[in-house]
Amino acid sequence: MPEIKVTPLGAGQDVGRSCILVSIGGKNIMLDCGMHMGFNDDRRFPDFSYITQNGRLTEFLDCVIISHFHLDHCGALPFMSEMVGYDGPIYMTHPTKAICPILLEDFRKITVDKKGETNFFTSQMIKDCMKKVVPLNLHQTVQGDYNMTPDRHLGAAWIDKCRPDMLISESTYATTIRDSKRCRERDFLKKVHESIERGGKVLIPVFALGRAQELCILLETFWERMNLKAPIYFSTGLTEKANHYYKLFITWTNQKIRKTFVQRNMFEFKHIKPFDRSYADNPGPMVVFATPGMLHAGQSLQIFKKWAGNEKNMVIMPGYCVQGTIGHKILNGQRKLEMEGRATLDVKLQVEYMSFSAHADAKGIMQLIRMAEPRNMLLVHGEAAKMEFLKGKIEQEFSIDCYMPANGETTTVTTNPSVPVDISLNLLKREMALGGPLPDPKKPRAMHGTLIMKENLVSSEQALKELGLNEHQLRFTCRVQLQDPHSDNDTLHRIYTHLKSVLKGYTIQHLPDGTVMVESIVIKVSSSAEDANTKVLLLSWSYQVKKTKHFSLSLLH
Repeated sequence: MPEIKVTPLGAGQDVGRSCILVSIGGKNIMLDCGMHMGFNDDRRFPDFSYITQNGRLTEFLDCVIISHFHLDHCGALPFMSEMVGYDGPIYMTHPTKAICPILLEDFRKITVDKKGETNFFTSQMIKDCMKKVVPLNLHQTVQGDYNMTPDRHLGAAWIDKCRPDMLISESTYATTIRDSKRCRERDFLKKVHESIERGGKVLIPVFALGRAQELCILLETFWERMNLKAPIYFSTGLTEKANHYYKLFITWTNQKIRKTFVQRNMFEFKHIKPFDRSYADNPGPMVVFATPGMLHAGQSLQIFKKWAGNEKNMVIMPGYCVQGTIGHKILNGQRKLEMEGRATLDVKLQVEYMSFSAHADAKGIMQLIRMAEPRNMLLVHGEAAKMEFLKGKIEQEFSIDCYMPANGETTTVTTNPSVPVDISLNLLKREMALGGPLPDPKKPRAMHGTLIMKENLVSSEQALKELGLNEHQLRFTCRVQLQDPHSDNDTLHRIYTHLKSVLKGYTIQHLPDGTVMVESIVIKVSSSAEDANTKVLLLSWSYQVKKTKHFSLSLLH
């Protein structure tokens, strides 16, 4: 039976470094190629040695598919294609192709120019990698992170009831059920407002795309409504470029933003201004959006260091933080942080966590399974203990197998071979006219028609082998009577001699079991019960040799 094999090279019982190898139908496909925010050593990138110990990856991979532009899903691309070696196609959507090189270059600058690392991809490698990209439309791609709740800039994720053999889902918030979106937005605005009112500064670490735009729209609307004067800044460069691409790809945003676009572009902010690093020392309240989102490097970390010692200030973490990052440490209550150079930082500001993450919660994951109705489930991009809990819930509620392989561990599922076909309207109408139940995916019914194959034509033997099926041969029979006073064996021998003389080029055999074979036609002789001189010839043939059968019959007559 055909199989699907899935091996995580990253994100197996772990968050970040998403990279899933899928083997299906003789093809090897890599889903995502991301980096891990919590590591600065070899663990930062997926372990490609699972594919091959040495040499390039091109001969082992048929294609790479990148679901979206977050670095934990695309951050290892130049390393994989240019340093390890891969020349095949890399598929992604048009917005991802536009934004991916910007984020990769920013990642490179922080790692090489600011931290001084040497064994890393270059700007030229990013450009060479992007030359291998083939852009696709939205519904031609897979989904990496997803959210079943619409937000202020994008619509909710959805999927057809496609009943796949396997559904692979991220599980970052495997045990979390979030409050309603409206409640979270209200609490977020309340906390920002309270901090501003008491003269504090609010730092909101975000990644350049996604939450930054959603929260900017939220604060922009609130500032307009409340007529607030405290400045809001976003870190220049990345987020500025990001907003440019949101304007460019306005058709990919949600319906509300598309409808109001003619009157006003929601990404052109009136109250939110570009940030200059000197503003961090300005007196008085302010709100600053700064990258990156986990406080592991960059401008957000620099501002955090400056503001951490003041109790009036606040940091709001709007998304998930990987273990090992400053964000993860402060969310777990750590108040003394060891920074670079063994310096210690006392954290006195307020730390708040408010999930505006792009990831689905447990409820959203279960909703996706209900929509798709998969035969098997596989969880990636989550913490092992939380995945274990969700795995149990899925198996209990849906009665399907759920897998959660670690990195380098292969999950294999066998699949039922199925060939999708288009059915003509006439055939459907005829079947409906015959009565019986209406078509129901859960109660299959047989339909009788002729299948026309238009593309690859293979032998029946090869087709049966590929589909894992046994051959069942249909044979036809007929009886012919003739008058002959000789014994049955003599009659059969005379028939054999006659056919041998007239059927030149055919294989004709007189077999020991008392039959004659012309190709695959079997001829057997027996005497009639009523009259010994009347012989009954039994002919048996398969459908494929119909012409030979007609020829043999005419000769016998």
